Amino acid sequence: METIKAQPLTAEAFAPFGDVLEVRGAPDKMINAGLCGRHHDRAQMDFGPEGRAGISLFDAEPRALPYTLELVERHPEGSQAFLPMHSNPWLVIVAEAGDAPGPIHAFVAAPGQGVNFHRGTWHGVLTPLHAPGLFAVVDRIGATPNLEEFPLDPPVVITAD
Repeated sequence: METIKAQPLTAEAFAPFGDVLEVRGAPDKMINAGLCGRHHDRAQMDFGPEGRAGISLFDAEPRALPYTLELVERHPEGSQAFLPMHSNPWLVIVAEAGDAPGPIHAFVAAPGQGVNFHRGTWHGVLTPLHAPGLFAVVDRIGATPNLEEFPLDPPVVITAD
């Protein structure tokens, strides 16, 4: 069984898989009488020609490290953004592109970081490391199937060090 170490989530390391959603640098614009900084258009949402954006709430059970990854999934018809509704670190798992998942990469998202997976990116299931595991999820709503799952055999163990 392969073991990989989860790395800190950075925009640069995550770029092949999607966007890191966080407040970095100065706001693009000040709004609300100068009391709110707008960090504008931070993710490329892609819902294909037949879909629309939807916002759902996910409440996932917390996991612990080391974590055994047994399944990855992808959404061929649209991107998917996870926005934590808590202030805890959480685990982000992705695999390199291909018809089957390529090498696995794992990141620990810091409090205040969300992600947007590019359309078709293999990724692990929602993996909070603490309760509550509450996330707002922006993804494609449409009539065509948008979920492919791939069991890993053997599984991959993800560690903190």
